[in-house]
Amino acid sequence: MNIPENLKYTKDHEWVKIEGDTATVGITDFAQSELGDIVFVEVDTVGEELDQEETFGSIEAVKTVSDLFMPVGGEVAEFNEALEDTPDIINKDPYDKGWIVKIKVADASEADGLLSAGEYKEHIDA
Repeated sequence: MNIPENLKYTKDHEWVKIEGDTATVGITDFAQSELGDIVFVEVDTVGEELDQEETFGSIEAVKTVSDLFMPVGGEVAEFNEALEDTPDIINKDPYDKGWIVKIKVADASEADGLLSAGEYKEHIDA
C-alpha cells in the first residue's frame, strides 16, 4: 500500500498536500483499491467556500458512490478536468495525476489535526 510521507490524511481517506496557500486533494491508494474501478467523479463546488469536513463532491465506482470531504477549509479553486474523460486515472495514480481538486486554503493550521502517513497506516490497519 502506497502512503507517501509528505502528505496529510483524513480518516475518510482523502490526502492533502499544502504548498503555500494552495492545497491539492485526492483520495488515497487504499480508498481507490476499496472502491474498485472508478467510473465518475463529480465536483460541483468550484468557486465555493467550504469548511473542513464539508462535502465537496462525490466519486462513483462500479459498486458504490462515496462523498468527498474537505480535509481543510477554503475555496475550491480548481477541479482536475482530466477526470471528466478518464476518472480511472485515480485507480492508476491517486497521488499525482489523479488529484481531484485544488483549494485556496483559509487556515493552514487545520492540517495540524490530520493524520501523518504513519497514523493513517495505523488507521487503515486497525
